[in-house]
Amino acid sequence: MTKASAPISLRQRLLAGESVIGSWINSGSPIVAELMAASGFDFLCVDAEHSAVDLPQVQPMFQAIESGRPGCAAVVRLHGVDYSFVKRYLDAGADGVIAPLVRNKADAELLVQACKYPPEGLRGLGFCRANDYGMRIDDEFVRANDNTLVAVQIEHIEAVKNIDEILEVPGIDAVFIGPYDLSASMGLAGQFEHPDYVAALNEIRTACERHKTISGIHVVSVDPAEGKARLAEGYQLLAYSLDITMLATTCQNGLAALRSE
Repeated sequence: MTKASAPISLRQRLLAGESVIGSWINSGSPIVAELMAASGFDFLCVDAEHSAVDLPQVQPMFQAIESGRPGCAAVVRLHGVDYSFVKRYLDAGADGVIAPLVRNKADAELLVQACKYPPEGLRGLGFCRANDYGMRIDDEFVRANDNTLVAVQIEHIEAVKNIDEILEVPGIDAVFIGPYDLSASMGLAGQFEHPDYVAALNEIRTACERHKTISGIHVVSVDPAEGKARLAEGYQLLAYSLDITMLATTCQNGLAALRSE
């Protein structure tokens, strides 16, 4: 199935006000990617920052996600915002990108320039998977600019202080909170109930409302109750746990039950 016949894009669903639930893939396994897509997630984010996954592994994983369920969007967490490799992940067929450690307006502007075709950005056009290897190149400029989700990861207290200037950058669709790095940057690593951390989350979410920007967050726990609580708070873009955590939790719980007396 080509992207020409794909369902409405993740970006358009979010802009229409829909809440979406996805997950994270760190294993680098196309089998796991296909299985998770077939399970019904709205999107899956391949982690190219904190895993051994690199560009040669990413495209087969995107293909596996589309094979598992065509309506499941393939997103990538980048390992930076440099133009030279952002465009290659997009050419491989990413439906959206999440850029780590965006701290200020300049970082956000660099990301948009790398993700958008002219006149909105500087992305170059080549024959690649994103345009069916040149068979859909005529409408690539408009289609990609309209449908590619561009998200900044807010995971440092400096970014919280600069949140308004970041969200003022045209082309930034969404904010995605990295809870562990954000709390660590505040000297509160993993203290998600600390008042200062909660205040930082509230500041980010309020800024998103002010700028009409989509808010997202990663809930690492496999407990669905935590994810439901975040949705109830108004987050539209929810990443529920990750493949390796789901597997480890299932193994640990199963073994503990089998070995209990």
